[in-house]
Amino acid sequence: MTTFALIHGGGGSAYDWHLVEAELHRRGHDTVAVNLPVSDPDAGLWEYAGAVVRAVGERGPVVVVAHSWGGFVGPLVCARVDAAALVLVTAMIPSPGEAPDEWWERSGRPDSGVDDEYELYLHDVPRELGERVLAHDAALNEKAAMERACAEPWPLPAWPDVPTRYVLCRDDRFFTPEFARRHVRDRLGITPDEVPGSHMAMLSHPAELAAYLAGVTAS
Repeated sequence: MTTFALIHGGGGSAYDWHLVEAELHRRGHDTVAVNLPVSDPDAGLWEYAGAVVRAVGERGPVVVVAHSWGGFVGPLVCARVDAAALVLVTAMIPSPGEAPDEWWERSGRPDSGVDDEYELYLHDVPRELGERVLAHDAALNEKAAMERACAEPWPLPAWPDVPTRYVLCRDDRFFTPEFARRHVRDRLGITPDEVPGSHMAMLSHPAELAAYLAGVTAS
């Protein structure tokens, strides 16, 4: 059995992972999905990581899984828990001293050209499911105050010494495959793995993503 610590992206919540959690549980694994403290204006990146560390508790070794904006948090968690691996799912990859607000320009991420939120993030997610998740996440993020976390330089001097994988989603319109391949090569020097799905592949292809995650510790 493996424990997976699941970190959501910006504007998201632990609920984003509920279908993947069910798939991992069915395979005999444990999961910890955490709501980051986005409504706390005093919370910086270490406080975000601390919320995950507290939820993990004494479990270990764990596979830390970070989605999108959560890429700024996942490596910090790995610096504080017994981590077997770090998996970045269509995620931002920080450099030392780089704030999340700076990442967009420094990474060279192109504008998507898609204005509709649903088409940008969830175009392959069943509408009823997608609307339910959007409503849940919007309510949780109604009083979000992430200014400190977004403006704070990423605090690690180097990438943590933990096996790292990157998963790009082949149908992602937010972080396109072309951009993700270049970003991963430039920042991590590795080749990303690929799964089907949009930016929210955990909702559109939960079985495929769970199967990939379950294979991380088996390989």
